[in-house]
Amino acid sequence: MPDLDRTDRRILELLQSDGRITNTELAQRTGIPPTSMSDRVKRLQKQGYILGYSARLDPHRLGLELLVFVEVSLDKTTPDAFDKFSRAVRSAPEILECHMVAGGFDYLVKARVTDMAHYRSFLGDVLLAMPGVSETRTYPVMEEVKSDAPLPI
Repeated sequence: MPDLDRTDRRILELLQSDGRITNTELAQRTGIPPTSMSDRVKRLQKQGYILGYSARLDPHRLGLELLVFVEVSLDKTTPDAFDKFSRAVRSAPEILECHMVAGGFDYLVKARVTDMAHYRSFLGDVLLAMPGVSETRTYPVMEEVKSDAPLPI
């Protein structure tokens, strides 16, 4: 993080913990004038440090009780196969995250569904129907120990 000074890092820490904090409050908590704060936040957004703002929702209140991790292996490991799979993943709302990994499988998928019946349907109708999927291994989450991790700055 060579482009970030101590104040920039503090701003990013504060915004990660409360994205609705006002520029005035940010300025007070970092000890710089509000006009400078506004310029700094705009610069951090322009430079791509701040990707956006959103609300964190409680999945259980929304009926999305089951969190699963799924190892996905593709039948081919070619750029075209990776591209087709990646495009398909982006269209599945149940998939929260998808990471290409090195090791014994190709992708690690994090998905959230209502229950095991919903997961079986998602697996058969969505995930296994994606281009190139040859094998999956599913790991249902029994307990979420830490799921709200801000980035270390």
